Amino acid sequence: MEKFRRAGFVYLHVAILYEAAVYAMLQAGALPARFGPPLVWLVAGAAVAAFGFVGLYHWRNVWFARILWVLNAARTPALIGGAFFAAPDRVTPSTFYLTALVVVVINLWMLARAGWDV
Repeated sequence: MEKFRRAGFVYLHVAILYEAAVYAMLQAGALPARFGPPLVWLVAGAAVAAFGFVGLYHWRNVWFARILWVLNAARTPALIGGAFFAAPDRVTPSTFYLTALVVVVINLWMLARAGWDV
């Protein structure tokens, strides 16, 4: 059951990185306004992070870990596109997406261990 605890903490750290990135982008004026107020997204992100961490750490349910794996795997196409096929006029550097891709793959690895390494 140690694998769920580890997956929970990795998930929590990834969420902290995402929250910090959104906050830094907000400070730099790099967030698009079309998605609504950034504060709402920061609060929603914190709630999702807390739910994911608590779910992994306390419930230790393989299906919960598998669902989180699928949801996090859905991020990879956008990250690959931003890292390797970004438009030349894009504001965010491709290294930002490449770093996020590495972090998400590490998260996927830990979630896979919790969800399938029985």
